[in-house]
Amino acid sequence: MEIGGSTILYACVYATILMGFFGIIFKEHLVMKIIAMDVMSTGVVALFVLVAARTGVRTPILTEGASSSYADPVPQAVILTAIVIGFSIQALMLVGVMKLARDNPTLEARIIEKGYEP
Repeated sequence: MEIGGSTILYACVYATILMGFFGIIFKEHLVMKIIAMDVMSTGVVALFVLVAARTGVRTPILTEGASSSYADPVPQAVILTAIVIGFSIQALMLVGVMKLARDNPTLEARIIEKGYEP
């Protein structure tokens, strides 16, 4: 059985998504959960890039000698939007963790859920 290059790429992308998912579940520190969510988001964006990648198509810029095979710009715009939304969500979560860190001496999720009592 021969393993191709694209199979290895898909395996790496799925491993990245799973690492982020398990990091969200098993890490207790809130900053580590945010980083794990960012890793998972990066894996999802990489998966979309791998799925949408095609060879033999051109960018959709109209010229005099127009070709018939153009790349669809909508998936590119959707991925760019997903990256921007992911970045803004991560920034908002970090601000929330910073505000939480002012009141709590720890950022461990279980201790915060129980209610910290000095």
